[in-house]
Amino acid sequence: MKNYIVKVEGRVQGVWFRKFAQNRAMEFELGGYAKNLEDGSVEIGISGKEESVKKFLEAIKKGPPLARVDRVTILETEEGFGNSFEILR
Repeated sequence: MKNYIVKVEGRVQGVWFRKFAQNRAMEFELGGYAKNLEDGSVEIGISGKEESVKKFLEAIKKGPPLARVDRVTILETEEGFGNSFEILR
């Protein structure tokens, strides 16, 4: 199992980015969360099988149609995020 905290910067709030992340996580059977940060970015915690996480991260780098992803920062962590994926406020 791999666990990451991902920060996505660009036009990622108000464009359904967190829902996009949740849908991709469910598609790849991953757990975690997505939440908006005060600086306008989105933070994602993600846990799952390495190959599935890799596919998820590739999708996140593109984002949904209305988003513009400028930068993605990925940090590996020991902390796991469970089996479900939540959208946090």
